[in-house]
Parts: sequence; C-alpha cells; structure tokens
Amino acid sequence: MSMAGNLRKVTSLGRVGGLRKVARLGRRRARVDLSHPARSPLGSAVVNCVAYRDGVRIPGGRDLVDTVERIRKSDEGFVWLGLHEPTDQEFAGVADLFDLHPLAVEDAVEAHQRPKLERYDETLFAVFKTVCYVEHQELTATSEVVHTGEIMVFVGSDFVITVRHGRHGSLGPLREELEADPRQLAKGPAAVLHAIADHVVDDYVHVTDSVQEDIDAVEADVFAENGARADAGRIYQLKRELLELKRAVVPLARPVQELATRPIRVVDPEIQAYFRDVSDHLIRVTEQIAAFDELLNSILQAHLAQVSVAQNEDMRKITAWAAVIAVPTMVCGVYGMNFDNMPELRWRFGYPIVIGVIAVGCLVLYRGFRRNGWL
Repeated sequence: MSMAGNLRKVTSLGRVGGLRKVARLGRRRARVDLSHPARSPLGSAVVNCVAYRDGVRIPGGRDLVDTVERIRKSDEGFVWLGLHEPTDQEFAGVADLFDLHPLAVEDAVEAHQRPKLERYDETLFAVFKTVCYVEHQELTATSEVVHTGEIMVFVGSDFVITVRHGRHGSLGPLREELEADPRQLAKGPAAVLHAIADHVVDDYVHVTDSVQEDIDAVEADVFAENGARADAGRIYQLKRELLELKRAVVPLARPVQELATRPIRVVDPEIQAYFRDVSDHLIRVTEQIAAFDELLNSILQAHLAQVSVAQNEDMRKITAWAAVIAVPTMVCGVYGMNFDNMPELRWRFGYPIVIGVIAVGCLVLYRGFRRNGWL
C-alpha cells in the first residue's frame, strides 16, 4: 500500500499520535487517474503523497511522520501532498503535522476564497482560482461558458500541500511534467508553486481564446442582415460569464507580482524570474478580458440601436398604412351619415366616382410613402 493509500486513513484521525499508528508505508501503487470528477480515485480526500530529493521520487519510510522527520533532519528534499476537497476532520491531522496556521486551514477547507498570497511564519499560503471552458454546440441565453474552481497551496521549506476544490484543475499531469524535469523540481517547493501558478495562468489563456470565439459568433449574428432579431440574452450571458472569469483572473495579479518581486524566504530568487514570466502572461489575459468587456458593451449598444431602428421602421410602416386606410374610412364615414340633402347622393354616377376618388387618393398616398421609404 502506498503512502497516499495509508494517508487516507491518517487524515480521519485528526492528530499526529494517530498518524504514527496507522500511516504505514510500503510498496508504491500503480498510477491512477487523477482527474476524477468528484472525490479522489484513492477513495478519500488524498490524491497523492510523494517525497522528493534532488528532484527524484524517494521511497517512503515506515509512515508519513517518519518520512517528514527524516527529510527535515537531512535538510534535503520535500514532501508533496495533494488533497481534493478535504473535510475538517480529514485535514486536522495534516494541519497538526505541518504546523499550519488555523486561519489558512479554515480557508483551505471552506474554499470560496479570492486569489491571494499570505505568509504565516515560515509557511506561504496561496490561493488560485482555476477556470475551464464549458464546451457547447451553440451559445444560448442560459449556456454556462466558464466553470471555476480553486487550488490552495501551502509552501514550506520542506513541504508542499495542495488542496483542490472543483471538478476540474487536476494537478496529476502537472506532477508528471515536473517529475520529467528533475532539474527544475530539485529547486524545491517554490518550483512546485511556480508550476501551479504557470499551469493556472495557462488555463486562463486557453479559456480566453475560447471565449473570444463565442464573442466573434455573437458579433457576427448582431451585424448580420437580421441582426435586430438576434437574442440579446446571449450577450448578457457572455457578460455574466466574462465577469466570473474576471473575478478569477484580476485579483491574482497582486499575489503573482509579490512572488516575482518581493523577497520571500521560501522562494528562491532564481524562481522569482519564472514568476515574472507568469506575471507577463497574466497581464496579457487581464488586458484581453478588459477588451472583451468593452467589445461586448459595444456589441450590446449596437444591438439595442438596431432594435430601435427596426422599431422605428415598423412604426413608420404602420403609420403609412394607417394614413392610406384613413382615406376610404373618411369618405365612407361622411357618406354613411344618411342625410337626405347630401351632394350627389342620388346621382347615377356618384358611387363609381366616389370609389375612383378613394382609389386615386390611396394610390397617391401609397406612392408618396413608398418614395420616401416608409413602405
């Protein structure tokens, strides 16, 4: 049974003493699918738990506590523990073992946090909002375009703890990429933090590119021949989903900037150069989202103007036809009063002449309105 398999029992105890009794380590299990939609494929909140030295996996000791103590005594390597939506009880033992601050633990368990970066003594706590694009055949007024989740990261001198919330944003592929590059992973927990930040921001780039395709489709519909009949609800839905994306991306700018510029004990200066690259990509995404917002505002205003013009055209047509119909209505109304002494009332040619006058009057009005573009 692997360290991760034992740890799923450990997290339910809520204290270090229980950790020593049941966290028995043994042979490593085969790789599992880490993109499970709900809980961990290992059957608990634990996704994976691996110790590294010089960027390479090392076999575990008798239990998790012994492994951590051995790494701390040798002052080499670190432990990477991955969790998915742990409960208070599941996370209590981990918090005690790594001496995590209660406020950070509360944020990690409860989730629904803004992107931020906080320092608690020797531990760095970072919150990232993950996003994914929801595929759809056709955008409607109720389509979900962007789905968000969260990744909380605890970084110490000899450990990294990742807590993931949401049905996407698996870090399994990222772990494999890092393990394929031992030189980068050997730079310590800060290298893992950078890889997570870079992974999250890269997802932002992919999502914004996909959202741009939806915006282009809506723009084409609005400026088509029958653009006034386009569904305005699609534009509002895109604006709402773009706002969700903005809430995930924009607040992350300050934490990434701090990681790239401010001296932090657990972040090696060499890693800060990598964070500057992440910051550049994040700025690009932020500017792109701001441009999308302005573009959607312009599209919405153009659509409302088209609707207003179409309504004016309809009102002009209705008015023109009402004027044409007013001619026979007036004439027939006059001769329908049934007075005895009305002009030409008993004349033989009175009826055909009245009909002719009505027809000529309607034709003149029709041609006049048609010439002026009202009909």
